[in-house]
Amino acid sequence: MGHSVVRLCREAAQHEPSLQERCAHWAVLDTYYIPTRYPNGLPDDIPARVYDETTAQSALRLAEEVVTAIKTFFSEAE
Repeated sequence: MGHSVVRLCREAAQHEPSLQERCAHWAVLDTYYIPTRYPNGLPDDIPARVYDETTAQSALRLAEEVVTAIKTFFSEAE
C-alpha cells in the first residue's frame, strides 16, 4: 500500500466513511516523508534548517490523531 497517509486514509475510509473528511487534514504528513529524511530532499535548503521543533510537534500531534482514530475504529468494530 505504500507510505502515503492520504492513500491509506482513502483505503480506510472505504470501511469507515467518517475518516474521509479527516484525510485532507492529515495529508500534510505526506509532505514530511521524503524531504525530512534526505539532505537533498528540499530545493536550495536542508531539512535541519526548514523543519524545527514546532513543525515536529505539529506533525506528532497529527500522527497521534491518526493513530487514535484508527484505534477507536477497531475498538468499536470488536
